[in-house]
Amino acid sequence: MKKRQGKRHSPEQIIRKLREADTMLAAGKTIGQMVQALEISEQTFHRWRNQYGGMKAEEAKRLKELLAEAELDKAILKEAMEGNYRARRGGDDQSSTPSESGHVASQ
Repeated sequence: MKKRQGKRHSPEQIIRKLREADTMLAAGKTIGQMVQALEISEQTFHRWRNQYGGMKAEEAKRLKELLAEAELDKAILKEAMEGNYRARRGGDDQSSTPSESGHVASQ
């Protein structure tokens, strides 16, 4: 049996293959025959089934977008926590924070 290098499938491709799998299984093919026809491992099929089960292609695309947004938010928060963020006021690149300018807000 030939071993494949890992090929990444997009969520849309995964959902399409899962639909094909359902069709093949309904037609009486075994899981072994189906995964061979789809060129995936049985383990991959079960992982995809658990992850993308009843999802439609549009839902998978939206999920991918939400995950990308979450990663961006995470990176922004990490940068802010590390102190690499410098706030801008009114588009002025020369602005400084109160501690840099020596001014302390009075109460």
